[in-house]
Amino acid sequence: MSSPDISRALDGDIAMVHVRFVQAMEARLPKLELSSKERYFAVLSVLVAKLEASDKSMRDIMQEMMGEAANVILQELQG
Repeated sequence: MSSPDISRALDGDIAMVHVRFVQAMEARLPKLELSSKERYFAVLSVLVAKLEASDKSMRDIMQEMMGEAANVILQELQG
């Protein structure tokens, strides 16, 4: 399989997982406590904003998100 073929296959796999992610979160949201929803929204909003900034690499985005999400994750675990 050529590199472009592998890339297209991965694109399809990623799209499929995105659909599953949305379905899973839609099922969970009604059951989440308000504080968990607020933390989830905060992390998701920051991530989307960073992804929309096309001047950043995925590596840079992930490094930034690790630091920013760590506090939210700890709050959720203490929750």
